[in-house]
Amino acid sequence: MAGEHLDRKYVFSLLSSKTFPFLQNPEVSKRLMKWSMLGRMSAQAFNFDQMFYPYKKDEFVLDFFQDPCVMENLKVLQSGYWTTLGTKITSVDVEVVPCSEVSMDIFDPLESGGVLRPSGHIVKCYHEIYGDFDELRNVLTIEDSDKYDLFGPAERKEFLFRLFKHICLGGELCQYEDTVSPYMDTVKVIYKDLVSVQKDCETKQIKIISTVLKVSACDSSGLCYPDSQDSEQSFAYLCVDPLKRHVYVLYHSFGTGLLS
Repeated sequence: MAGEHLDRKYVFSLLSSKTFPFLQNPEVSKRLMKWSMLGRMSAQAFNFDQMFYPYKKDEFVLDFFQDPCVMENLKVLQSGYWTTLGTKITSVDVEVVPCSEVSMDIFDPLESGGVLRPSGHIVKCYHEIYGDFDELRNVLTIEDSDKYDLFGPAERKEFLFRLFKHICLGGELCQYEDTVSPYMDTVKVIYKDLVSVQKDCETKQIKIISTVLKVSACDSSGLCYPDSQDSEQSFAYLCVDPLKRHVYVLYHSFGTGLLS
């Protein structure tokens, strides 16, 4: 019986009453509009019916995308219009994303490394292709820059760092900030909405209990989620709370965001 239980498919239900404060925050909406991400990002919540095992992540994600409730309710952007997944998923790609940061201290090297001025203003720099460039995009994207090594591979893999990079790079018509605080404040709110924490009984320290999975999915025609075109700025993360048996979906499709 135990083996049968472990082999049973996960069943999912939409938590339609679950709200994500960052999506209702007027200030965040203004920033997302400026960064060409407004109207192209969604967050949804589902629950599931049995214990989550990280080693079964691939089965969990495939069951998620093949679940009838998910197929009927999971939001996707197609040709600029919101619809639901609908299609039958045949395969998934799943990456476990480290998620251990409980503060914004991971970004301290931005100031100590000369990316930011003490005021929080982002240092400008020259780029032979983009012209108007800055040291923040330099450290995030240019691997052979002298700033890139301010963050090692472990930091760059962290969910908090990935969120920060996604927000800083924005959508197709992104208007970049002169100071870092709008990026930091937005990332902090989104991260808090998606990640579950608890206090360690022995150390009294706050620790993250969520497992974060970066996912993509294919149907019979090929890649279809989060987008049919592979882009670093089209992304989907499943944030799994094993205690509540909730999974929070953060989705973004790269393109031109709403202008009003």
